[in-house]
Amino acid sequence: MAAINVNEDDFDGVVTESETPVVVDFWAEWCGPCKQMSPHLEAVSEEMTGKVKIVKVNVDDYPLVGARYGVRGLPTLLMFKGGKVTATRNGAMNRQALTDWIKQSL
Repeated sequence: MAAINVNEDDFDGVVTESETPVVVDFWAEWCGPCKQMSPHLEAVSEEMTGKVKIVKVNVDDYPLVGARYGVRGLPTLLMFKGGKVTATRNGAMNRQALTDWIKQSL
C-alpha cells in the first residue's frame, strides 16, 4: 500500500482512529531532506503493508495538523498507536534506519 496523503479534515479518521499503527511524515515541497526520504517511505509502506500505515501531511498546505503536534522542523515522523503519539523522529533517514525505527517503535 502506498503512503496516504491526508489533510486536516481526514487526519483523525485515518490516523488517530486507526487500529493499525500509523507513521505520519510531516513534510513540505521545498524541503530537500523530505524529498530524499519520500522514496524510502513509499518502499517501507509497501514492505510493511498490514503492519503499519504510512501517512504524509504537507505542512504548507495543512499547517494546523503540524501545529497540533508541535512540529517545528522537517521532516518529522510521528508514530501513532491507539490514537496517541508513541515515538518521534526528526530529520532524514535512509531506508534501513527508517525501517529499524519503525520496527523498534511498533
